[in-house]
Order: sequence, then C-alpha cells, then structure tokens
Amino acid sequence: MIGVVKSDKMTKTVVVSLLRTFRHPLYQKVVHSIKTVKAHDELGCKAGDKVQIVESRPLSREKRWVVEKIIQRAASPAVSSEDEKVLSHDST
Repeated sequence: MIGVVKSDKMTKTVVVSLLRTFRHPLYQKVVHSIKTVKAHDELGCKAGDKVQIVESRPLSREKRWVVEKIIQRAASPAVSSEDEKVLSHDST
C-alpha cells in the first residue's frame, strides 16, 4: 500500500493516510475514502513523505504495518537569503 505520512511525533511510529478511490457499485459515483493506520518506522520518515507500507504481525495494540521504503520525500520549504537577513535582524 502507498500512503502519505501525516504524523511522525511518536518514537518509531508514523501515522499514514491511505487514499482509496473507487466507483460506487449502484450509483456509479466516484467515491474517495481515507483510512489512517499506524506503521512501524525504522527509516526516519517525516510528515508529508510518500511511503510504501506492508502488512506485518501485530507489533502493538494498533500497529499492524511496517514502512518498507520511502518513495518520495516531502518538499522542505526553501529559505532564501533575503529571508535569512530578515530573520537575523529580528533576533538582534
């Protein structure tokens, strides 16, 4: 399963959102459902990363998934030199 990390505030655990898009069997409307699961993380994922998770044995009461690999890192906000100048003047 491929999902996006929503939270990385726990130790060695991340919360991953899994988006599923399907067509309703009777009404043929496109339905989006989001499920959040907790996954064991040894790779050091951050919030916003796109990860691949696999099912595993129960690791705790709620953890049944393990992060297999990080597909795409989250884009970190770039700080320009002008922003650094403004930040340095504010701190003095």
